Amino acid sequence: MSTDIEKILNVAREHAATEVAPNVDAWNQSGVWPRAASDKAGAAGLMGLYAPEEFGGQGLSLGDGIRVYEELGTADGAYAFALSMHNICTFAGCGYGTEAFKEQWARDLTSGRKLANFALTEPQSGSDATNMYSRAVINSDGTWTINGAKAWVSLAGEADIYFTVVKTTDQPGHQDMAMIAIPADTPGLSFGPRYETPSYTFLPLSEMYMKDVVVSEDNIILPVGQGLQGSLMAIDIARVSIASGCCGLMQAALDTALSYSKNRKMFGGKNLDLDGIQWMLGDVATELEASRLLYRAAANALGTPEGPVMAAHAKRFVPDAAVKAAHTCTQVLGGMGLLKPYGLDRLSRLSQMLRIVDGTTEISRVVIGRSLAKRAKTLPDLPVPKGFGET
Repeated sequence: MSTDIEKILNVAREHAATEVAPNVDAWNQSGVWPRAASDKAGAAGLMGLYAPEEFGGQGLSLGDGIRVYEELGTADGAYAFALSMHNICTFAGCGYGTEAFKEQWARDLTSGRKLANFALTEPQSGSDATNMYSRAVINSDGTWTINGAKAWVSLAGEADIYFTVVKTTDQPGHQDMAMIAIPADTPGLSFGPRYETPSYTFLPLSEMYMKDVVVSEDNIILPVGQGLQGSLMAIDIARVSIASGCCGLMQAALDTALSYSKNRKMFGGKNLDLDGIQWMLGDVATELEASRLLYRAAANALGTPEGPVMAAHAKRFVPDAAVKAAHTCTQVLGGMGLLKPYGLDRLSRLSQMLRIVDGTTEISRVVIGRSLAKRAKTLPDLPVPKGFGET
């Protein structure tokens, strides 16, 4: 398996260097998803990382496959994010979908011929997934009729199928939640105006509307009662994947600063000879190494009881480190760091985006805090010092 992962990491590294990095500025100028590039990613094996080989996937573990996004993130974090979400959907469809769904969709998804995305967040709920208004009515013939809206849907209008979380009753809680895949050409499915974003305009983001959308029971991915649990697992995978992509972003920022400062002449020498510059970039390098260790440990913990809090640690720490790295490396270039050709302005905005999507830094702190509160209950009470508090 180690040979397999090294091979796929080399493929991802080559794809990032030849297909993404030279073209991302043009993609952002056109504001169009680069379907030709994602088609090549699929042909190279990057669109079915965790899917079984019998369906055309790579059969990688989550711990190994998530490392791919670090390689892609060196070229562009938004592109890495989009591919990570597709891979999560492919993983869910190939692992939990009905036999009929797998027969129709599995190989198209693992090959990248068809793109998938995950739709959970709603306009009024944000990170509060249980406060959901999208409703599915289960009809007598087994079909589902769905009404509602989703927000922050990536690959909106570009993906071929949307793995959508819905409630099936008006009862509070999550016991009635399910996940069903809605093909893009289903009557009643539509999208709102694209969100205006600063540095990843090629990635379409918008709201998704469902008006009397009828979907076959063959497309049920997670049945009633399993929707929230499966969605939280998907979010944990996404959070660690984002941390992986952030490490690629940090490496790109650091390499830009090193390439510039090794030749920039100042005070009779080169910038990189100055202690101040070395210390600034040394801190970035240390946080990058720490970030790599953290996201890889979190990736290997996915699916275990420690998985959610490890994912929260990775999502809390690594994007923050990426924001700091992008700003520090911009500072090292001085005024030149503000110029578009160096790309640091794009990395700064991307790092902020990755800090927010799939659970903000503050949401990660909530998850970590709740874990600490549980641990506190298992610890013995500390004795009160004699005489303390006595009057």
